[in-house]
Amino acid sequence: MARNFPPERIRNFSIIAHIDHGKSTLADRFLEIGGAVDPRKKMEQMLDSMDLERERGITIKAAAVALVVQVDGQDYLLNLIDTPGHVDFSYEVEKSLQACEGALLLIDAAQGIQAQTVANAHLALNQDMTVIPVFNKVDLPHARPEEIAEELENVLLLDPSQALRCSAKTGEGVREVVRAVVERIPPPKGDPSAPLRALVFDAKHDEYRGVIVYLRVVDGAIRKGDHVRMLGVEREYEVEEVGKFTPKMAAHERLGVGEVGYMIANIKRLGDVHVGDTLTSAKGARAEPLKGYREPQSMVWCGIYPVNASDFEHLRTALEELKLNDSSLVYEPETSDALGFGFRCGFLGLLHMEIAQERLERESEIDIVQTAPTVPYEVLLNNGKARMIHAPGDLPDGSLYSEIREPVVATHLLLPIDSIGAVMKLCSERRGVFQKQEHLSPTRVMLTWDLPLSEIIFDFYDKLKSSTRGYGTMDYDLPRFQAADLVKLRILVAGEEADALSIICHRDFADRRGRAILKKLQKEIPRHQFEIALQAAVGGKIIARESIRALAKNVTAKCYGGDITRKRKLLEKQKEGKKRMKSLGRVEVPQKAFLAVLSTEE
Repeated sequence: MARNFPPERIRNFSIIAHIDHGKSTLADRFLEIGGAVDPRKKMEQMLDSMDLERERGITIKAAAVALVVQVDGQDYLLNLIDTPGHVDFSYEVEKSLQACEGALLLIDAAQGIQAQTVANAHLALNQDMTVIPVFNKVDLPHARPEEIAEELENVLLLDPSQALRCSAKTGEGVREVVRAVVERIPPPKGDPSAPLRALVFDAKHDEYRGVIVYLRVVDGAIRKGDHVRMLGVEREYEVEEVGKFTPKMAAHERLGVGEVGYMIANIKRLGDVHVGDTLTSAKGARAEPLKGYREPQSMVWCGIYPVNASDFEHLRTALEELKLNDSSLVYEPETSDALGFGFRCGFLGLLHMEIAQERLERESEIDIVQTAPTVPYEVLLNNGKARMIHAPGDLPDGSLYSEIREPVVATHLLLPIDSIGAVMKLCSERRGVFQKQEHLSPTRVMLTWDLPLSEIIFDFYDKLKSSTRGYGTMDYDLPRFQAADLVKLRILVAGEEADALSIICHRDFADRRGRAILKKLQKEIPRHQFEIALQAAVGGKIIARESIRALAKNVTAKCYGGDITRKRKLLEKQKEGKKRMKSLGRVEVPQKAFLAVLSTEE
């Protein structure tokens, strides 16, 4: 692996597919063919290195690996990038595709084309990449490759005669896939004699070695000892080590045109590395910056706060490290009366949010509290300017704006024909607007609906799965903002507004949402020595109320028999005490009550 290959014998490719169609298993077979895995240390999903990926059985981070394979007696270097399949991680897929010339589009021979198959295929075709369709799992008794070949032609307009068949589990047909990669995917273009130009497509932080930069060399070459410049932040570094992933990091003397690998250059500041930046030589002619990435658009926002206020700076550092490894994360500092100092964080979806929270807790060992997720809204102010808000607390006073616009997404739903009625009902209940219906085959159909993002981020996917007996899949495009009758639903606990519990929702649903939240809070907030009023309000109008009864000691227990006035005196005394407690006592709202809003069933 210590040798360098000329560009014509290098192939850079990705494996793209819907979730669970066998990407990581196929990557394992490639590792075996390339001899990158010691048979004694072999395990499933070699490229899923994170504990979280192994536990959940999904790919979260795109992983790169360099393999040497032999085709017709000639050695070739294959740079394989295994990508995630979940809709929340499509930005990882998009980033990886920019470091490649081709992609294997993996399709489950039993399930057929799914929503993410379509989305990822379009991502690759829009970048003018060579796409090789591969039907995986052909060894299954209920595989139906002939029907899927028809779907491939109808849905993606790809030639079904070009599709390969394999079983990543048994290894059947995988060598033919390797041969197709070498024969069909074009070699990288680039000028070996031009000044260095390399695309930074990922990075991670190492406690002992600083920032490790993952790069793809476009022109020139990079060697140990070179002085390089990051064009985005205008900083210069001396290269301490370059190397390739085999799949472990292995040092190398140089990386040439078309090669994918890593660079260590004693970069201590996390802010100096931006994914999508261009790396060039510090001396000599300046190279033109490469076309970077579009900025990811956060779909879901939530507040993340440390349980101990003293961990605030520790949390800031942890978020910086995570941002380096996950460039689609966005964050900004914020404060809350209830939770203190923390950060407002933007994510691409609920799964992305869940994974980021878990990675923060595991990798940095910080206890954190997370508020209920919200989607971004656009507010049209009276002066004609539009302002983006990420939290209900940022909504200006009602007299200062004329309308609130919510994000609406074109949602593509693939499902069996007999589930159309149930899914139509589900979408119309979620304020959806029907767009079109396309028949992919005699048994499967694709529906397109315009749905408000706030209606689909919580439990829409679960409801879709149960409406279609597990066969439905979904994908959505980037949102556009559309005016709607939205209001801020305020939650008052003992007369005080709990800012972390406020939400923005449609006026028609405010009553129901408010009542559901109060019912949840009633169970979660422990009883105090005085009665607590829980109220939901829109503007100045209270639309729902619940009460939490006071704890009451039986003060008349010692009065057996005797005069009633004695009992009355004791009860009056208790009542006075409760009244005094109510005016002085503060209500302690436990952390789990803040998360109760999240699981509010409609």
